Amino acid sequence: MITILLIVLTLVAVFVIVKLIDKFVPQSKKWIFTILFWVLAIVVGKALYDSIMEPIEFKKTKEVRYAKVIENLRDIRDAEIAHKTVTGKYSGDWDALVKFIDTAKYTLTQRRDSTVIDKEKTRLYGGVEFKKDIVIVDTLGYVPVKDSLFKTSDRYRTMMNVPFAKEGTKFKMNAGEIGDEDIKTPVFEAFVLKNDILHDQPKDFVIKENLIRSVEAVNGNAIRVGSMEDIKTNGNWPKTYGNNE
Repeated sequence: MITILLIVLTLVAVFVIVKLIDKFVPQSKKWIFTILFWVLAIVVGKALYDSIMEPIEFKKTKEVRYAKVIENLRDIRDAEIAHKTVTGKYSGDWDALVKFIDTAKYTLTQRRDSTVIDKEKTRLYGGVEFKKDIVIVDTLGYVPVKDSLFKTSDRYRTMMNVPFAKEGTKFKMNAGEIGDEDIKTPVFEAFVLKNDILHDQPKDFVIKENLIRSVEAVNGNAIRVGSMEDIKTNGNWPKTYGNNE
């Protein structure tokens, strides 16, 4: 709306200036004002063009960067879930998590139903044979976590580095437990501030981005997956960036 208003005001101003020059400036000196007019028109036109294109370019840049950041967060989540599956807890250390992927293996099992003699009940009833149903878990083999999650890729070795951020910027990662003393549940989170992702973008746009609230946007001042307060492993990005669960 502001841009449209500026365009209208500029056109009105140009029209008025042209009329004033035509009415009050001698013909021999009009060329001076013509040059000044064209310089002014170029400056104003450039300013208007920038005011229209800057938000569009920022949106494109933001979406490209967010998409890449979210790819890393998905890898981090997959690695953390694998860590919990094998060890029973999440990892809060990058080196330990990478080492886990390099060395850990999933155990492949098969569950099958079976019936056996209930020895305790048979004994209590003087030898009258009783049976009970049980579930037998057979170990079929082992599969490396790396092969299962990343195939032949080694991108997990750099998944902690924030794309497009300043060199050396890593995702913040925490792991722990929540709940009372009797029931503890493992939790983790990984996140990066939008300021780090958009460090080289116009500051006023970044400030607005940190305050955004929309079902079609990444709300808040960070892109994150998991939580240290709630039992969840989903990300805070909208479905437009792909599955967040």
